[in-house]
Amino acid sequence: MAIERTFSIIKPDATERNLTGKIIDKFESNGLRVVASKRVKLTRDQAEGFYAVHKERPFFGELVEMMLSGPVVLQVLEGENAIAKNREIMGATNPANAEAGTIRKEFAKSMGENSVHGSDAPETAAQEIKYFFKDEEIVG
Repeated sequence: MAIERTFSIIKPDATERNLTGKIIDKFESNGLRVVASKRVKLTRDQAEGFYAVHKERPFFGELVEMMLSGPVVLQVLEGENAIAKNREIMGATNPANAEAGTIRKEFAKSMGENSVHGSDAPETAAQEIKYFFKDEEIVG
């Protein structure tokens, strides 16, 4: 099994309900380590740049506004097959389709306010980590 890193965001709908600790516990209880973390209020430029891949989609504006609505927790998670493990822990994007015990099944308010973001591939993880973290901020 490969030790890898992935990127995670605990979104405003979760931070406003004080779920940060419960969500981090789900990652750690399932074998992932937090090797970098910071709580920030994204700027419009950061949010639009991060989600630029969705710029032409009809939900882009709503997504950006939701990400600007409150603080987020940006994290780098590390562990065996961290990308797949994180996605398993998060659950399906639509909480109605998420399995019991996943973050989105337990905490998401809706498909749009689904509490967390996680990288979907090694290339995406590397890009997303570099978007928000300097190498020296990752201390695993």
